[in-house]
Amino acid sequence: MDSNSGLTWQHADVVVVGAGLSGLVCAAEAYNAGRTVLIVDQEPQASMGGQAHWSFGGLFLVDSPEQRRLGVKDSAELALADWLGSAAFDRLEDTWPRRWAEAYVDFAAGEKRAWLHALGVRFFPLVQWAERGGYDAQGHGNSVPRFHVVWGTGPGILAPFLAKIQEGVGAGKIQLAFRHRATELMFDAGAVTGVRGEILQASDVDRGVASSRSVAGEFSVSSSAVIVTTGGIGGNHKMVREQWPNGSGPQSMLTGVPASVDGEFQQVVARAGANLINTDRMWHYPEGIHNPDPVWPNHGIRILSGPSPLWLDATGHRLPIPLFPGFDSLGTLRHLETTGHSHSWFVLNQTIISKEFALSGSEQNPDLTGKDMKLLAKRALPGVGGQVQKFIDSGIDFVQSQSATELAAKMNKLVGANLIDPAGLLETLSARDRQVTSGLGKDTQLNAIREARRFATDKLMRVVPPHPILAPEHGPLIAVRLSTLTRKSLGGLATDLSARVLRSDGSPIAGLYAAGEAAGFGGGGMHGHRSLEGTFLGGCLFSGRIAGRHAASVTDA
Repeated sequence: MDSNSGLTWQHADVVVVGAGLSGLVCAAEAYNAGRTVLIVDQEPQASMGGQAHWSFGGLFLVDSPEQRRLGVKDSAELALADWLGSAAFDRLEDTWPRRWAEAYVDFAAGEKRAWLHALGVRFFPLVQWAERGGYDAQGHGNSVPRFHVVWGTGPGILAPFLAKIQEGVGAGKIQLAFRHRATELMFDAGAVTGVRGEILQASDVDRGVASSRSVAGEFSVSSSAVIVTTGGIGGNHKMVREQWPNGSGPQSMLTGVPASVDGEFQQVVARAGANLINTDRMWHYPEGIHNPDPVWPNHGIRILSGPSPLWLDATGHRLPIPLFPGFDSLGTLRHLETTGHSHSWFVLNQTIISKEFALSGSEQNPDLTGKDMKLLAKRALPGVGGQVQKFIDSGIDFVQSQSATELAAKMNKLVGANLIDPAGLLETLSARDRQVTSGLGKDTQLNAIREARRFATDKLMRVVPPHPILAPEHGPLIAVRLSTLTRKSLGGLATDLSARVLRSDGSPIAGLYAAGEAAGFGGGGMHGHRSLEGTFLGGCLFSGRIAGRHAASVTDA
């Protein structure tokens, strides 16, 4: 043990590898059970909370008071049907992921909200409708709105667990070891007995900024249980490409998570005998734009759009039904792969962008993150919101014009190729507008917009009435270049319903647990092929709670 490392313990009842949301939940639960807990993380303390800090704070809840107040009729039965229709479990190794999915939907329809409410977590009253699907009743998508935004966004979810960790530190029951990078599991007679790793040089970089990997020493700590909560691979484009299904992925991608989300320790655990499954299942977004004020390398932000913008491929053709904004993220990503280009476009106008564009992330929503009612009230005012306007003014992905032909020219100039035919773009927009002025029409996207406005939240704050997109009073026209944005791994370390890490033969590795994205949010991939959104943070909460409680029980044996 390096005496200068800041790590003073030789042993802890539970060692948690990773200080993101799932790791903090694990540690809080083990501490609540009376255990000593060591949290090790390769990043500086400024990055405590991991990706959750940067999140929009959306949680998947079923039959909540917020839903019922809006007239939404939801049930555990409907939610599970939606989940299974989206997951499309189709592999032998999906046995545990499916069990985790069933257990998670029960949690989301049961004690999840009450548990969080007791911890002080509160919710924005207007439930959002993400991943609408648009296929048949048994296909992908949420049948009803279920995306509940936490008051305080990601930091609001982290707050009660950070407070509990601080309490444990004060009580001498929890120790935090930042800049400690676990590189090896310790074994005795086939059971995990602790971790070894490297002490990295001290770093004072801000949250999310890439830190050095210069090694200053080594450490080792023994324990009765180790919980792996090191997250996914979204910051490691090399690994994303290696695991990309049926190919190497888009030629260029933006990064939606800090560089520290590298997947390296997950690979260490796999080499030690754990079953790492479904690694080709990933959840990346096709609506990424460059952040004009980046924190980490190649930093991208996701546009959260209402359903009105036309989504065009790189050559100006509308995407097939039902690939509209907010309907099927993975389906859109898969279709765009077939086009041979790394970008696509939203085309809209000033009226649409002023109501339908939001940006994902805690830092892009200072009103919700800061719990600022006065700032929140400004969303109801006419005009484009402050953060969106910043991207229009300073971002490199937005072009504007008063005419379709000039807009096409600017789109071509932005990408350095004449891919958009000006006359073709004008006809695409004009054909869409003729459907609006007919009063009825056959355009499926317009009918979806009308249907969306039957839901109170969408009518109030997310979806504008259908109108001619070319009408001058709604201008100017706007085009937004979109890129693939890396985000989540849907596969991970296989675990049973006690969060014990499993070998390929299905037997548990004694003393080893996993939670959060490192475990595919439960079981090695409880989402299957697709997510219903609001389920990543919730998966960290659920799997972290289970892993922390069961790891704590090991010392009772």
